[in-house]
Amino acid sequence: MAEPKKSKNKYERIELDNDFDANNHYYPRVINATIHPLVLHFLNLGNKRIINRYCHLHPMVDPKHLAHILEYQPRWFAWAGADLFHVTTAEGTRRMVVIETNSCPSGQKSMPLIAESQEQNGYRLLLEKTAKVKINAKTNKEDGALAVIYDKNYMEASGYAQTLCDVMEEPVHLVSFYLNDPKQIVRFTDDGWMEVNTGDDAWVRVRAAFRYVTQKPWNRLPIASKTLIINPVLSCLAGGRNKLMAAKAYEIFNAEVEEMNLQIHTPETIRDVRKAEIPLWVERFGGNAVVKVPYGNAGQGVYTITNQGELDEFMAEDASYDQYIVQSLIGNYNWSSKTSAGQFYHVGTIANKKNQIYVADLRMMISAGTGGWEPLIIYGRKSHKPLVRNLQECRAPPPPAASLLFLCIACIVRFLFLSLSLSFFLSFLLLFFCFIALVLVSRLLFVLSSPFSFFSVHPPSIYCLLQRSFF
Repeated sequence: MAEPKKSKNKYERIELDNDFDANNHYYPRVINATIHPLVLHFLNLGNKRIINRYCHLHPMVDPKHLAHILEYQPRWFAWAGADLFHVTTAEGTRRMVVIETNSCPSGQKSMPLIAESQEQNGYRLLLEKTAKVKINAKTNKEDGALAVIYDKNYMEASGYAQTLCDVMEEPVHLVSFYLNDPKQIVRFTDDGWMEVNTGDDAWVRVRAAFRYVTQKPWNRLPIASKTLIINPVLSCLAGGRNKLMAAKAYEIFNAEVEEMNLQIHTPETIRDVRKAEIPLWVERFGGNAVVKVPYGNAGQGVYTITNQGELDEFMAEDASYDQYIVQSLIGNYNWSSKTSAGQFYHVGTIANKKNQIYVADLRMMISAGTGGWEPLIIYGRKSHKPLVRNLQECRAPPPPAASLLFLCIACIVRFLFLSLSLSFFLSFLLLFFCFIALVLVSRLLFVLSSPFSFFSVHPPSIYCLLQRSFF
């Protein structure tokens, strides 16, 4: 009989006398890092100067239209993040492309201090400008307590809890809320209030909760509740974690602002694609494309297709969704998708001493306050491996024939050694199979000598399997 699954849920109560320890809420390398002067200047510009600069570079845009957009007061989606690529075409057309929008973005732990005297940094900016305003306007203190709920990224979730305690000047419940956990310590009453279990089956009503629940939050959180949730799950369904809805939202928004000469640039996106139709759209993009499931983020449910083998592997998987999204792939010029707007590829970084160029993206987090949308944090990230001109450069080289022959001989010796402890009959059978294996390997060596060897296209999986089995 299988043992019952243990609960991973945790509960903490953050008190007013607790201190915000930067070592617990930032990466070690960030604590002593210095913010780039250009980023610092941008974050201190303010919306008026940002609008002025943008309209100077884009004279066809009316500043009033742009100000109207930035002053918008959202009802649900008050805190967001986005990942952007800096791309170009061979003709020199450059643009920033939005890759993904997130309704529970991470990034506070990666952002250097904007002001040395304020170690709570972006945590405090977000909670003061957005959360505190909404909590004071829409809740009463006698209706319940405050909470931060999370299912990942404890480093940032605990940072938000400690900062919320300082900003609101009252204790905060820090509660984990994992998917499919056998013992949930967060529940919703029939009349729509959130409650948290503080221990010994004691439940406390929550009037407002800051949410860092990212894994399918709609499975645990109601669309509407009496407890104020920042951000509510509706923001996820509207596009924060629904790639299909996000693609539609971009199209609708671009249609509305087209006359204003504004546009959100995204990879060319084909939505509502059935699985059987995916090979046709991959071919339409020149054989290179990205396939995404409607729900998911942080690289989950994303399939990069650059050859027939990767496409076949994806098509062989069990279909978990009825419809998918197919997007153009942005890589090096030689293996980026061909789209109706052109072939966009990464600008990348300046080459290092080894003459290697890397992919870099930009993570930006914004929030809506009384003055409208404002930037909170912005930082860049670099890929671990360099950007290659040809995808064959990053694939495993074919194993030399001598190595395969040595590996085969070693396998036979290993079999003979094992057979010494068996009867003569079993030893004979083992030798017979070794002989058959030697014949097959000789055929394999013949294939390897061909210029059309499959090892020149696919990684040497057979070689690696033999090596793991006998060494």
